[in-house]
Amino acid sequence: MLQGLRTIVYYVGDLEAAKEWYKKIFEIEPYFDEPFYVGYNVGGFELGLNPDDTGFSNGNHSITYWGVQNIKETFERFEALEVEIHEKPNNVGDEIWVGSIFDPFGNVIGIIENPEFSL
Repeated sequence: MLQGLRTIVYYVGDLEAAKEWYKKIFEIEPYFDEPFYVGYNVGGFELGLNPDDTGFSNGNHSITYWGVQNIKETFERFEALEVEIHEKPNNVGDEIWVGSIFDPFGNVIGIIENPEFSL
């Protein structure tokens, strides 16, 4: 039986550059840092970076959404950091807003503001 989201792994071609980018964007340090895998704890969920991107096309074909309290402020910060926007925040019903950005390796990172879920 599924127990819920635990880990998302992004495949990156340059692990050192990826670590710097995720540190700046997510404002976190890795809890696990090896040449073959870097892991971050983001609100109790695992964000993993894998440097072996052989066999993968640039970017992914699904989106995992990371929760924020204020999507407008989050995207203002991303724009100040010159992060490439995949999809600007838009309302998807009630008080739920979603948007997404690209990391430097073509992965799409979803951002969601949903008052039904606390951080």
